[in-house]
Amino acid sequence: MWRATVLTIFPEMFPGPLGASLAGKALAAGIWSLEARDIRAAATDRHRTVDDTPAGGGPGMVMKADVLAKALDAVPHDTRPRLLMSPRGRPLTQRRASELAYGKGVVVLCARFEGVDERLIAARGLEEVSLGDFVLSGGEIPALALLDACVRLLAGVMGKEASAVEESFADGLLEYPQYTRPPVFEGEPIPEVLTSGDHAKVAAWRRAQAERLTRERRPDLWAAYLARKQSKNGPSGG
Repeated sequence: MWRATVLTIFPEMFPGPLGASLAGKALAAGIWSLEARDIRAAATDRHRTVDDTPAGGGPGMVMKADVLAKALDAVPHDTRPRLLMSPRGRPLTQRRASELAYGKGVVVLCARFEGVDERLIAARGLEEVSLGDFVLSGGEIPALALLDACVRLLAGVMGKEASAVEESFADGLLEYPQYTRPPVFEGEPIPEVLTSGDHAKVAAWRRAQAERLTRERRPDLWAAYLARKQSKNGPSGG
């Protein structure tokens, strides 16, 4: 079983959307498990304080290293990676989600306020993970997104395994456009090639569309894709 442990001051936010749809069915079926632990349970004062003013001054509050260490150390020690959802972390990619999904699970710390005491990050070897270049109120929503990205890749969760192979980022490209009935919508027909029954032409069209969308919308992914393609094919003569 793939095991997820989430440390948060809002345990009531879990499972949230992870209790519905594919993730929820997989949770009920025992394919994965989810435990939400309240960080405040590790606090020692009667107010259950988890934060304090930042050293050196400045706005906001910082989550305390001693409280977070106690909360993390209460999680049974195993080989699961310990993740900290943070806007300064490395961006979460499909490849990293796949790596995590093929492991035993994750321990996720959800930060709040101005962040976490840096000494805790170093002392407990936390891997900082970001959803993108923006800031949210806390790490709970990013944690939900990360868990969903992993759980859907677990064996037995998705109805058709090919779905994970053909979707966006699986081979470094954005996914090609999708269509379904009705055959004509507001005057726009489904591209003729998709109804031709010629599987080779359909595959070629989808690849061309995926390349076009990636080139137009994500030049960073396109450059990386071209570099991998060139490396795989080897240097050209000339």
